[in-house]
Amino acid sequence: MHIGLIGGIGVAATVVYYQRLTAAMAVRNLPLQLTIVHADVQELIRNNLADNRAAQAEVYAGLIDQLHGAGADCAAITSLGGHFCFDETVPLSSLPLVSAVTPLDSYFTSQGLKTVGLLGTRVVMRTKVYGQLTQTRAVTLADEIDSLGQSYVDMAVAGTCPPQLRDTFLDAGQRMVETLGADAIVLAGTDLNLAFDGQDPGYRVVDALDVHVDLLAQLAAGDADLDEVSAKR
Repeated sequence: MHIGLIGGIGVAATVVYYQRLTAAMAVRNLPLQLTIVHADVQELIRNNLADNRAAQAEVYAGLIDQLHGAGADCAAITSLGGHFCFDETVPLSSLPLVSAVTPLDSYFTSQGLKTVGLLGTRVVMRTKVYGQLTQTRAVTLADEIDSLGQSYVDMAVAGTCPPQLRDTFLDAGQRMVETLGADAIVLAGTDLNLAFDGQDPGYRVVDALDVHVDLLAQLAAGDADLDEVSAKR
C-alpha cells in the first residue's frame, strides 16, 4: 500500500517517520511506497492556537489532494498536535485518514498501562489527547501546561533540543511518575524524540510516533485492513 504523509509539522518529526517507516519495512524485506508533502508549521501553530479548525482542515485537504494525485492510498498527519482538526478534515479528505490518536488507548491497555503522563502541545495535554483515552487514565502537570506547551513548540520549530530544554522535559516526566502515579510517560508530541532519544530517564517512555508508525507499516505491508483502521468521508 502506498502511504501518504503530511510532513513539515515539524521537519524533525517527519524525518523520524521516514527513518522508522523505512526501518520497519526493511525488517519485513518489503519495499516502501511513500510520498510526503510539506505543510507550513507556522500556519499550523497559528490555526492551532486560535482553534481555527476549519482553516487548517482546508489546508490539509489541499495537501491530501496532492498525495492522492501522487498515487497514495491513505494519508496520515505527522503531528499529534496537528490532529486538533482531524474530525473536520475527514469529510474534506480525498483519501482515508489514518489517525495517530485512535490506536493509543488500545496500545496502552495491551501494555498494562493504567495511568500515563502526557507531554506535547498545549491542546494535547489540556484535552488529554482529545479525550480519546477511555481505557487509560491520563495525567498532566496542569499548572505547567502553557510553559511546557510553549517549550515543545519552540523545540519543534527549531528542530533541535538544547540541553536545558531536554532537562525540562525529562524532569517533567519524572515528576508525573513520582507525584501523579504515571506508569509511563507518553511522548504525545512527535518532535519529543529530539529530547528523549538516547536518554535513560529512569522511567518508562512510550513514543506515540512509534505506535503510529507501526500501524502505517502494517498497512504498507498489507498486514492491516485500511477500512478497519482509517476514517473516511
